[in-house]
Amino acid sequence: DVQLVESGGGSVAAGGSLTLSCTASGSLDRVRFCLGWIRQAPGKQREAVGGRESDGTIEYGHSFEGRFTISGDARKTTVFLQLNNLKPEDTAMYHCAYRRGQCFMHIREPFSQFGQGTQVTVS
Repeated sequence: DVQLVESGGGSVAAGGSLTLSCTASGSLDRVRFCLGWIRQAPGKQREAVGGRESDGTIEYGHSFEGRFTISGDARKTTVFLQLNNLKPEDTAMYHCAYRRGQCFMHIREPFSQFGQGTQVTVS
């Protein structure tokens, strides 16, 4: 199993920024995996924000590239999500997410495992 631990959420005024972090541990795929983020707002569908493959390739979900930036550390087991120019509609629980193999942000289920999440509230 894979363990995912997020940090960095909080409350921020519109226009502000936050950086979320996620550290993965456990049975990560030895060849290739995708580590990224989804968000879930009350009453809305889950959205795939984006992911970073273990080779460093980054893929974003629809409409997330631009204000949101994904990056990672050299060990490939930590992924960051920089949220800029935040808007009230960005308010959601942001979950770190994992899948074996490549990142595919535009399929129905881009990830198979999820962390507990960190709340982002924009007012």
